[in-house]
Amino acid sequence: MSGTIYKRGKNWTIGYTVDGEQRLEPTGTSNKRLAQKILDIRLAAIVEGRFRLPKSNPPQLKQFSGEFLDSIRHQNTRKRYASSVANLRAHFGDAKLREISAERIDEFKESRLASKVRTATVNRDLAVLRQMLKIAERKRLITFNPFREVEMLEERKERRQPHILTYAEEETLLSVAEGLIRILAILILDTGLRSGREALALKWGDVDFANKSIRIKQSKTFAGIRSVPMSTRCASELMRWREQVGPEFSQYVFANPQRPQIHLRDVRRAWPKSLKAAGIEFFWLYDLRHTFASRLTEAGVSPIFVAQIMGHANPNILQTYAKANDEYRRAAICSLEAHREAQCEKLKSQHPQMIQ
Repeated sequence: MSGTIYKRGKNWTIGYTVDGEQRLEPTGTSNKRLAQKILDIRLAAIVEGRFRLPKSNPPQLKQFSGEFLDSIRHQNTRKRYASSVANLRAHFGDAKLREISAERIDEFKESRLASKVRTATVNRDLAVLRQMLKIAERKRLITFNPFREVEMLEERKERRQPHILTYAEEETLLSVAEGLIRILAILILDTGLRSGREALALKWGDVDFANKSIRIKQSKTFAGIRSVPMSTRCASELMRWREQVGPEFSQYVFANPQRPQIHLRDVRRAWPKSLKAAGIEFFWLYDLRHTFASRLTEAGVSPIFVAQIMGHANPNILQTYAKANDEYRRAAICSLEAHREAQCEKLKSQHPQMIQ
C-alpha cells in the first residue's frame, strides 16, 4: 500500500486509499519529513485494520477547553488551568482545534513575551494547550498534535532559586516565631508537606500520634496521597499545640481563629513578620519544603525515597522502582532527625552563647 503527499500552500496534505476510496487529509505542518511520518502512521493503521477517520467536524477551542476544564477533578488545579485557558482564548479566539498550528503557537509565545509575561507563565499556558491537543489527537479530533514541532521556552535562567534554610537560621527563626508559625515551620521542615493544600489544611483526625505519622488524604497529585512519618520533635510540638487548640476548638490543626470551621488559607502576614524578627531576608514558606528535601539528601536518603515521602508524581521513578514502604520512609525521617541533631550540636559547639 502506498500514499502520496501534496504541498498545498504552506502545509502538506497526505493522500491514501481506504476501502477503495481515495482520501485527502491536511497535516497542518510545513515539515515534509513530519508529513511523511503522519502518512506512514496512517498507512500502517490501515494495513493493521485499526484505522479510524478523523472527525469531520472538530470542536472549537471554546467548547473543547470548557469540556477539558470540567474533566479536571482537583479544584485548585482546575482554577490554575482556567487561568491559562483564558489566556489561550484571548489569543486564539474560538478557532477550530485543527487551525491551531505550530506557527500560531509560536506567535502566541512571541505575543505573550512581548507583553512582558514571565517565561514560566507562558510555559504553563503552553503546557495546558499541549495537554488539550494531546487529548484531541487521541480522540482523532485533529490529525496530529502540533506540539511535535513546538519547543517550550527556556526558563531556568529566570527561575527563582529556593532559599535553603540553614540550621543557624532555623534556631533563630524558631526562637522568635509566634506559636502558629513555629509549629507550621517545624511541621514542614520535618515532613516536607506542601504548605497550603497539605500543611495548613491538615486535620487532627489525620495525625496519628500513636504511630507518629500523618495521613495525607487529599493532595495535588495521586502520588501525594500518602502516609508521612513524624520526627520525635514534630510529634511532640504538635502534641503541645493540640493541648492549646485541639479538636475541641476545630477539626483543623491550623484553624481560622475567627471561623474555626475552616482552616487558614495563608500566613502572608505572620510569616514575613517572623522572618523580619529573626533578621532573615524574606523567602516563601514553600521553601521550607525544599529545605526538607535538601536535608534528606544530605542525610544520605535515596532520591527515590525523598520523592516518595514528599509525594512527587514522577512517572519515571514510579515505573522503575517499587514504592517505598513505611519502614524505609520512617528510616528516612530518622536519618533526617539524626542529621539535624548532629548539625545543631556542631552549631552549638561553635557558638556556645546559643545554648540555653
